[in-house]
Amino acid sequence: MNVEQKFASIEQIRDRLQTRPSTVAGSREADTAKSFGQILADTAGQVRFSKHAAQRLETRNIDMSDEQKARLSHAASQAREKGMNESLVMVDNLAFIVNVKNNTVITAVNDVDHAVFTNIDGAIIN
Repeated sequence: MNVEQKFASIEQIRDRLQTRPSTVAGSREADTAKSFGQILADTAGQVRFSKHAAQRLETRNIDMSDEQKARLSHAASQAREKGMNESLVMVDNLAFIVNVKNNTVITAVNDVDHAVFTNIDGAIIN
């Protein structure tokens, strides 16, 4: 089993765990709180964002909808099926370089008018 493809980043897991309802010592967790295993299962198949890519999203004020994230993950799956290694994925007006093997977004760009992308072996426009 390739752990890198099955689990979210440590930062994502930490953020999700920090938002869980606090419990009083000795009491049971709220029924709505997710277990660690459930959180990991929920993120299976989704692309991860490298630290660099997460910084680019933040500094460039890129907000992605759940639908865009799903399209990005689907495009990464398509790239894997085609045997790509480093893929350019276009989702609306956003461009992402995805390391297909690790299912990880390496960088994100929102100004693609004059962008140059190198070291890719395929592109998916989604």
